[in-house]
Amino acid sequence: MSLPSMASVEPTRSKYVDDVELYRSDLRRYLAEATWVAEWRAATCSSAEQRLAYDASVLRRLYADGWNRYGWPEMVGGHGGDEIHRAAFYDELTAALLPVPNQQWTLETLGPALIAFAPQLAAERLGAYLRGEEWWGQGFSEPDAGSDLASLRTRALDDGHGGLVVSGQKIWTSQGGTAHRFVVLVRTGSTASRHRGLTMVLIDADAPGVTVRPIALASGRRELAEVFFDNVRVPAQRVIGDRDGGWEVAMYLMQYERGMYGYAVVTAALAQLSRLRATMVARSASAADKQRFARVYVATMVAAARGAATVRMLARGQTLGPASSIDKLLFTTVEKDIQDLIFDVRHDWMMNGADDADPADVDEVRADWWYARAATIMGGTAEVQKNIVADHVLGLPRGAQ
Repeated sequence: MSLPSMASVEPTRSKYVDDVELYRSDLRRYLAEATWVAEWRAATCSSAEQRLAYDASVLRRLYADGWNRYGWPEMVGGHGGDEIHRAAFYDELTAALLPVPNQQWTLETLGPALIAFAPQLAAERLGAYLRGEEWWGQGFSEPDAGSDLASLRTRALDDGHGGLVVSGQKIWTSQGGTAHRFVVLVRTGSTASRHRGLTMVLIDADAPGVTVRPIALASGRRELAEVFFDNVRVPAQRVIGDRDGGWEVAMYLMQYERGMYGYAVVTAALAQLSRLRATMVARSASAADKQRFARVYVATMVAAARGAATVRMLARGQTLGPASSIDKLLFTTVEKDIQDLIFDVRHDWMMNGADDADPADVDEVRADWWYARAATIMGGTAEVQKNIVADHVLGLPRGAQ
């Protein structure tokens, strides 16, 4: 695909912002014709750290050619557009059977909140995220505060100069072992104040007093980390939103975790189903496996349809509210079901490999299965999400105490 001349770049950007279908079709052509994309599609990595490093190189290429910058405001290095452009980006990765770069998962969750509540900080820092130069961890969960964030105990005290001093521990931080910064929810009010006494801050991973300990999962990959804060100084400029207003930021962030992140998960799942279908056809799958594949495929398309409606709401600036728990239930369920289907259909290959199998390829597929064990737990358990739907969406009566 020939690159446009500099004289044509600005008009093309404007056209893509105004016409998402033009952006979609040209991105599709780019992914089909760019010589380096085949390497991206086939790349396998033997560790979480190696995967993130490789995906960072992918983002650098995409950024240089402009394709991952649509849907993000110009102030952070984007080209403009909205969430629908970002959804189209994930759609086209799926159509090309390409994986979503791992940094996108946290960017989709953390980036919009930073733009909305700390625009100056977003302008300074998010461009590097888009370029693959850095990525961040989301410091919410604690050993005694998982789905109930209002009970968190990581403490932030006023330093007397407008900043904060943070002490405490976070756990299960995705990509935490290699993260350059952490978006951390801390307690600035009393424990009794619950969600009214929380504040969101951005902390550098190499700041004095920060200790990061990667957590190896059952797969052996260090996908997560626990992070300790020992009197870490946070300047006032690193507060996201208002002091004691962290709950509002967290709820805004959760919309994107349920919406854009969820939509990306579903599109990635559809790509996995496409690859699995090819394997099943080549190996003459049983009737039972075909029926199971059909059920999972229908459930995935339901999640995709729901996700597309949610993306449109975000693009219109609408608040998702508690109904976003439905999105999470749908996409986490299909994520786990697809991995279980892959495991059962390719059981011998996943357990024993094959003489001609790439060990790194087998290892990555196994790691995906292991990671999916937590799909319906992380970010708020399925049981909690069902209670939210029952109480706040359906208005069902509470059971006897």
